Amino acid sequence: MAADALLSAGHRVMLCEAKPSIGRKFLMAGKSGLNLTKAEAFGPFLDAYGAAAPMLRPILEHFPPEAVAAWANGLGQPTFTGSTGRVFPTAMKASPLLRAWLERLADLGLDRRTHWRWTGWEDPGTHSFQTAGEILRVGARAVVFALGGASWARLGSDGQWANIFAAGGIAVTPFAPANTGITIAWSSHMAPHLGAPLKNVAFLAGTRLSRGEAVIAAHGLEGGGLYPLSPALRAGAPLRVDLAPDRTARELARKLASQPARQSLPNRLRRACGLDAAKIALLNECARPLPQDPQELAAVIKSLPLPHAGLRPLDEAISTAGGVALDALDATLMLRDRPGSFCCGEMLDWEAPTGGYLLTACLATGLWAGEHAAAFLETAA
Repeated sequence: MAADALLSAGHRVMLCEAKPSIGRKFLMAGKSGLNLTKAEAFGPFLDAYGAAAPMLRPILEHFPPEAVAAWANGLGQPTFTGSTGRVFPTAMKASPLLRAWLERLADLGLDRRTHWRWTGWEDPGTHSFQTAGEILRVGARAVVFALGGASWARLGSDGQWANIFAAGGIAVTPFAPANTGITIAWSSHMAPHLGAPLKNVAFLAGTRLSRGEAVIAAHGLEGGGLYPLSPALRAGAPLRVDLAPDRTARELARKLASQPARQSLPNRLRRACGLDAAKIALLNECARPLPQDPQELAAVIKSLPLPHAGLRPLDEAISTAGGVALDALDATLMLRDRPGSFCCGEMLDWEAPTGGYLLTACLATGLWAGEHAAAFLETAA
């Protein structure tokens, strides 16, 4: 996005990529359909960015969800909006969009280099790169950094740049996992249920409630229903799950009490509460011995504590919190102490849940940084 903005403004651009090819994490995102953005009112959309919302507001207003869809359509990749408001390319993958995008940039004159890893500033206007076993130095009047976070390192976002920035006196917030599962040491009782989905549940951590699904994995729980709770879970908030979010505790208690006493407890839970085998297993795993009183049992079903050992490791996370501290940047995303150096994307200290928010902010901050880099060049000329 930054290269596109600079090329469109008539500037020469060299795009340097450490990996052998461009956009590897973008392509990985496309394996699940490439959720580009979320079609919803701007207020709720902005709220998804939490503490970073005030900083991101003008950037997202400049490139809102409807602009993301128009941009994809402009590259010959029509989009559609799903029932939950998530916007996808009709092709449901990233490769056609990326291919069309790179063709556009090539037509605009992009100078593309791969296997070029940025290793630091030589002076304010010179940058060093490691490539083919040697160090090369490149002069640039402006540079836009889009170096990624610190998850899925094999795709390129290894976070190594953070040490270089910190050594140069730039404030960097330590990386932490976001949009990731939790670690739970299951008993052998859960072995038959590994891989089973938990559908139609609601998770609660701190003051945040998240409706969505999760999967019982060997390491714990994983899934979109948990991802919005990453900030609260990192802060140590306890986690609870409502296994029947569409029913009240009173309704569940009444249904349980009406079941014949001769029925087994699993049958009562299934027939009275609509709990499947995976939910019943989770209930037994986390709340044994289950109370016999219908009201007490209903209360546990509605608010089951999930003891866990924290979020999954950083490199397993879909995205990361942490990165360049927002105070280190001005309103144009230029580093205050490095005129002409702009930052964008996941390397900034913001986070958002999956559902289109991540990609939209990456695209929007890239465009914003590129356009302001172009303005900086014109002012400095």
